[in-house]
Amino acid sequence: MSRLWNVAVVGATGAVGTQMLECLEERDFPVGKIKLLASSRSAGEVLEFRGKAVQVEELTHDSFEGIDIALFSAGGARSEEFCPSAAKAGAVCIDNSSAWRMDKDVPLVVPEVNPEAIAGYKKKGIIANPNCSTIQMVVALKPLHDFGAIKRIVVSTYQAVSGTGNKAIDELRVQVGELLNGRPAVAKVYPHQIAFNCLPQIDAFCDNGYTKEEMKMVNETAKIMGSDIKVSATCVRVPVFFGHSESVNIETDKKITVQKARELLEDAPGVELVDDPAEGEYPMAINAAGEDVTLVGRIREDASVKNGLNLWVVADNVRKGAATNAVQIAEILVEKYLK
Repeated sequence: MSRLWNVAVVGATGAVGTQMLECLEERDFPVGKIKLLASSRSAGEVLEFRGKAVQVEELTHDSFEGIDIALFSAGGARSEEFCPSAAKAGAVCIDNSSAWRMDKDVPLVVPEVNPEAIAGYKKKGIIANPNCSTIQMVVALKPLHDFGAIKRIVVSTYQAVSGTGNKAIDELRVQVGELLNGRPAVAKVYPHQIAFNCLPQIDAFCDNGYTKEEMKMVNETAKIMGSDIKVSATCVRVPVFFGHSESVNIETDKKITVQKARELLEDAPGVELVDDPAEGEYPMAINAAGEDVTLVGRIREDASVKNGLNLWVVADNVRKGAATNAVQIAEILVEKYLK
């Protein structure tokens, strides 16, 4: 009988936390004991795991005794505070926040792209999950990069409100209802109305005019795929519940034809090719929602540069962009590194 592992989910009542529970169950992860942790406001709530009711406990620095793996999705501040405590108690932390992503002693991992980086977890006992928009982009670009090294990426994202959490999902739903009934929409989560609108701002603006979300894509891509790749990003919030879409333009050091790109992506891990525009087949958010694969289509050569290619990339931001990626990391961790 294979070993079972004690797992804690931190931020268990949030959009990503509840999805982590579903992914653990769906993928039949070898869980022995499950521990659900959240803030004092959520302590006492009851969630279900494998048909059994599990009560949510308050997160404290003493919550991790006997825990082997701690899946964190409770925000950067809580990750900064509690990951060291979890690691000290012997748990390996897989953190979904931005807190540890650019720490030189913490591996930043997408299993289809750089699984070997997981080996670096021993330095701090922490593995970082990249930003959701970064994850789906590098999954799509890795097979192309291996064939003809990518020199430059220009990406525009169209990101679902679920990336902000349950409050944003509720805000979009309420705003749509209010506007359709002739009442004004009230914006609380976002700086402006999101219903029937697009907001070219995700997170705060930096001094260089880019937002923090955009700079995450720049810096994380370099850490995952190599610092020689230059990235320019524009991130936009759109009135979609689940599924981030991205328009990706790449320039490579040697030409990749459309046919070759399709061949490379056809068999790529974690990728599903949806590319028959003549039949109206291309990736859409409604098709990605609830799935773990990254959908790629609208592949076409960019005639404005020597070796340019355009792609349309779509994935479920809560699943592959967060929860599933974390569980995939945990699967490799227990298979290859933990004893």
